[in-house]
Amino acid sequence: MTRVVLVTGGSRGLGASIVKTLAGQGFQVVINYYQSKDAAEKLVSEIGKENAIAIQADVTNREEVDHMIEQATAYFGPIHVVVNNALVDFKFDPNKQKPFTELTWDDYQKQLDGTLKAAFNIAQSVMPQFIERQSGNIISIGTNLYQNPVVPYHEYTTAKAGLIGFTRNLASELGQYGIRANVVSGGLLKTTNASAVTTPEVFDLIAQSTPLKKVTTPQDVANMVAFLCSESADGITGQNITVDGGLTMN
Repeated sequence: MTRVVLVTGGSRGLGASIVKTLAGQGFQVVINYYQSKDAAEKLVSEIGKENAIAIQADVTNREEVDHMIEQATAYFGPIHVVVNNALVDFKFDPNKQKPFTELTWDDYQKQLDGTLKAAFNIAQSVMPQFIERQSGNIISIGTNLYQNPVVPYHEYTTAKAGLIGFTRNLASELGQYGIRANVVSGGLLKTTNASAVTTPEVFDLIAQSTPLKKVTTPQDVANMVAFLCSESADGITGQNITVDGGLTMN
């Protein structure tokens, strides 16, 4: 049976790597995008319309999320996995990151909405079909910065830390329905749209501080997401799995 995966923010960067990896392993992929229509449609053309569809939706808007889930289900049938990957309006730029004394609560709220509210919307929207089928898989993209803030991206890191608590509560409550929930936390990725402005000095610092002496790539994280999508990971839930070359160790 071909399984269907929804990837939010799937048109660019890490999302595109996840989409390509999953499609290459035989999954049918729903590519959610917000503004990057051309990039999303290019991915569909590469993968093929029989195995991919691009759907525009603001993941912080529940009505748009519900409509996206309806469209995806009508196109492919039931959704088996959702990957909460979308990143809302944030750049990893150490030179422009505001110090704590200059941050406003609105800065935090934007990231809380883009991370937690979005994950809440996706999970709750798809939940009826997960529970009906007694099976489902929720994978959210976190960050190792909550454990080792090499650069203090306050608002982003705080939201991602909250995502771990959100995920573990889902895993605890929903396991009875055969639903799994996990977080994959990558290091700073070289390179995505969000990290394109990261200075070479920061990348070099991370590489030299990492046991493998390399910076994490989008493909590294995509490979772990693909593993969690597979039947080989059916016994894994409630975990935060870090993929950063050993920079942080649990």
